[in-house]
Amino acid sequence: MSKSTVKLVSAEGYEFVIDYKAACVSNTIRNMLSSQGSFTETQLGEVKFPEISTPILEKVCQYFYYKLRYQNSTTKNIPEFKVAPEIALELLMAANFLDT
Repeated sequence: MSKSTVKLVSAEGYEFVIDYKAACVSNTIRNMLSSQGSFTETQLGEVKFPEISTPILEKVCQYFYYKLRYQNSTTKNIPEFKVAPEIALELLMAANFLDT
């Protein structure tokens, strides 16, 4: 795995390969990947989330790219980041853990 990408693994084992910059939207992931020492996450560029389901991790990854795209935008027409009500609570818990 190159240093420009990161692999995020859901509870079910589904792998999301995203840009390093997108993954670092999460302070938790950024800290895991930049820790001193020989941690698996730092060496492999892979982070496993045994508590986050695949649909939730997918939505989290979408949000990372959304945030990168619009965080410094000067336009007033930033589209809403849509979240289905049935996943809102689980997504909120994941976002809290990931510090996003």
